[in-house]
Amino acid sequence: MSSNGGALSSQTEDGVGALVNFTLGFLRRQYLVIILTAALAMAGCVIYLKITPPTYTAQVQILLANNKAQFVQQQSLVAEPTFDLSQIETQLQILKSRGIAVAVINKLDLANDPDLNRPGSPLLSLLHQLRVWIAPPPERPQSSTPDQPPEAVINAFQDRLGVGRVSVSNVIELSYSASTAQRAAEIVNAIAKAYIADLVSAKSEANRSATGWLQERLRALGEQALAAERAVSAYKSQHNIVSPGGKPIDDQQITDLNSRLVAARAQSADILAKLNRYEAILRVNSENSQTIGTLDAASVDTLNSPIITNLRQQYLELARRESEWSARFGHNHMAVVNLRMQMQQLRTSILDEVRRLAEISRSELEVAKQKQQDVERQLAGAVSQSRSTSSAELTIRELETRAKELRNLYETFLQRYMGSMQQESFPVSETRVISPASPPQNKSKPKPHLVMAFGAIGGLVFGIGLGFLREIMDRVFRTPTQLEGTLDLPCLTLVPRLRDLNVTKQTVSSRNSCNEVGPRLLSNRSAVHRAIVGMPLSRFVEAIRSIKLAIDLNPGRGSNHVIGITSALPNEGKTTIAASLAELIGHSGKKVLIVDCDLRNPSLSASLAPDASAGLVEVLNGTHSVEETLWRDPKTNLAFLPAVLRSPLFHTSEILADDAIRNLFDGLRASYDYIIVDLPPLTPLVDVRVTAPLIDSFILVVEWGRTKIDVVQHALHTAPTICECLIGTVLNKTDIKAMARYDSYCSDYYSDSHYVHYGLSGSKASAMRTSFNKRG
Repeated sequence: MSSNGGALSSQTEDGVGALVNFTLGFLRRQYLVIILTAALAMAGCVIYLKITPPTYTAQVQILLANNKAQFVQQQSLVAEPTFDLSQIETQLQILKSRGIAVAVINKLDLANDPDLNRPGSPLLSLLHQLRVWIAPPPERPQSSTPDQPPEAVINAFQDRLGVGRVSVSNVIELSYSASTAQRAAEIVNAIAKAYIADLVSAKSEANRSATGWLQERLRALGEQALAAERAVSAYKSQHNIVSPGGKPIDDQQITDLNSRLVAARAQSADILAKLNRYEAILRVNSENSQTIGTLDAASVDTLNSPIITNLRQQYLELARRESEWSARFGHNHMAVVNLRMQMQQLRTSILDEVRRLAEISRSELEVAKQKQQDVERQLAGAVSQSRSTSSAELTIRELETRAKELRNLYETFLQRYMGSMQQESFPVSETRVISPASPPQNKSKPKPHLVMAFGAIGGLVFGIGLGFLREIMDRVFRTPTQLEGTLDLPCLTLVPRLRDLNVTKQTVSSRNSCNEVGPRLLSNRSAVHRAIVGMPLSRFVEAIRSIKLAIDLNPGRGSNHVIGITSALPNEGKTTIAASLAELIGHSGKKVLIVDCDLRNPSLSASLAPDASAGLVEVLNGTHSVEETLWRDPKTNLAFLPAVLRSPLFHTSEILADDAIRNLFDGLRASYDYIIVDLPPLTPLVDVRVTAPLIDSFILVVEWGRTKIDVVQHALHTAPTICECLIGTVLNKTDIKAMARYDSYCSDYYSDSHYVHYGLSGSKASAMRTSFNKRG
């Protein structure tokens, strides 16, 4: 668990470190471009500040929510706007409109204003022309009125006008730019006044138009309401639906008849109940004529007859006397018997009265029933008539509803109309100027600090972008890691430039100029000879030692080595590398031969043996032997087989592929420990491909900072036999000081301070090279 966390932390640190190293390396490589670009941008800003005239911008703020008096809000005919985002955007467009611009231009006589007639900067003119060419503005008809200002003046005025909303409020900020502060304030205040006047005028016109429309509408509504009311009245009268009380006649009749029917039925029920009581009394008394006592007080009260009540009181008085006299005089006394006879007469009278009342009740019951039947017939007729008039009632309700709605609408419009008539004398706008603009104290543009800051930042950004573009376009080899990762070949060493060596063309002494007489000695004044022999502890010689070590450690090495030195393009320093490697091997005591096989451009022969009259071609032709053409170095065991170019050779590949050169190399292997072959480049010629049977292994020289990556890849792709025998590559002509900028991981490796421990530093090496050149 901890090991995984440590690995992840290491990867993160490596990623951050790689980014930091890349950034630092990029800045070290491209700092001159960045600084130069920033300096040019700053210079451009200074020039811009010098040639650009000053501009002053005045500002005024307008509030779009002017609260009105309460009575004005209630009587307003036109709906008051609720200023949402779309409404505010509409007001912004009105402020930018041509109408406001023309009004202000005419009011302040700006048609001849120098600011509006001054031609803009060439850049702005070019941008304007480009915009017109891409999206031409719609053609506007030419005004025939003399107050119409020129189109160019209107466009210039609108370009100088700025309109915007202040945050999320209902406040609009106007700004206008002019060459003087007073002129800017005057114009922006005039714009605000023109805008408010336009709003007031537009609203007054809208109120007048709405009032006229409302007046006509009121007349039409009044006529419609009156016609609807007349139609209701006529329909009611025609169908007899409405009574003088306002209720429908049928409904009123049914209500009255229902009341009468209820009363009739109640009356019939009362009479029937009374008759039933009379008949019950008569029936009881007919069964027992002696039970007059059953007509008690409750029955008499129920009958509610004063005659019966009076007779019963007399009967009770006689009964009391009869009871007393019977007790006093005896039951059969004549007086008692007379009392009983009187009592019998009173009972008979009571029953007769009851019969009379019963007959009266029967008569009344017949009358009540007849009356009830009449009321029921009338009610049935009224109900039938009410059903037949239901459709007419629906129609009259609809007519009444319409008439009522028209009347209410008329009253509402009349109230609004009266309010609008009063409001016309109280013109007010929903906008107002918060505070008028005053002349600005400082110019709005150009602002020196802002322009210079923008120039510095823009220059740095552009410089960084240009630096990145250079990095992307820099498709050349710079570091060993890049070389190994791209070609999948080991980088044997970095060979520094020999800038401090004065390479001069000097011929050998007169005793070495004879081809037939005397020994053929190599010139000891070449740059390679001075580097290898005169500076054995220099970085250059150490790099050549790395090449020799790689050759010796090659797994396919034999007792004798034939090493081919080539490159993808000419002038990459392969000849110098070949000569230096041969010098180093010879200086170490080994027998070494260097052969110039670049038959079309024998630059090595021109440097080491410029006076040679015979060489490789002559040996292959058989006109000279090898010993007759070899040149030697008196201080080392180096031998050189030159190539003499008397006339252009057109079939060099056939010469290098012939059996004669194969036999020559077989013979040379027996005489020398190392054979270094200077070969032509891969890309322009095919000569190197045919030398594969002759060469044991190849070394590819790549020039630092010049050779394109694609070129080297293509060269190796077209020569697969050479690619298989490559020991590695050499990054030649390396700028050691610049390497620290490109290879940040190994930046310490390129420092000369490490050579101090071994007796020679970079500065000492430079001094030694200088003194050696003077001695030479």
